[in-house]
Amino acid sequence: MTTYAALLRGINVGGSKKLPMADLRTLMTGLGHEGVRTHLQSGQAVFTTDRGDEESLAAELARAIEERFGFPVDVIVRDHAYLRAVAEACPFPAAELEAKQLHVTYFSAPVTAERFAEIDPAAQLPEEFRLGDRCLYLYAPEGLGRSKLAEALSRPRITKGVIATSRNWNTVLKLVELTAPEG
Repeated sequence: MTTYAALLRGINVGGSKKLPMADLRTLMTGLGHEGVRTHLQSGQAVFTTDRGDEESLAAELARAIEERFGFPVDVIVRDHAYLRAVAEACPFPAAELEAKQLHVTYFSAPVTAERFAEIDPAAQLPEEFRLGDRCLYLYAPEGLGRSKLAEALSRPRITKGVIATSRNWNTVLKLVELTAPEG
């Protein structure tokens, strides 16, 4: 049995794509997953299963959500080892920063620096980003809501062909904790 986190993109934001977490838990339990728990209202679910892989589990959940709720939702599924490795590889001094200043954007597939070539890092300072394993670390001193770099990084021509969903540092750490093996 492996414990995973499902990261849902763009639900319960601004009044659109409303997906109650209790309904999501019921749906995921109905798919045969065990120990289903949700974190916050913004689209994180943790579950345990002994079948499938990250991609097939994400596709299955995305299909089930669209069938049940009537709208498409992009889903990324990652296991504990990956989530822990992302947290441990943070290139910024996470312990010294406020959680609102540090974010991770998870990608559904690997991305290369060429994808971000149009963004001039010097012009974005003091905001910065670094690429990781199927993720991007974003340092935004004023928070995500005021970040010009976050806006540039989320342009459709940059995210084309991949699912991208961001989480603040508190959520990054909480997902590591929630997916950790018991014992």
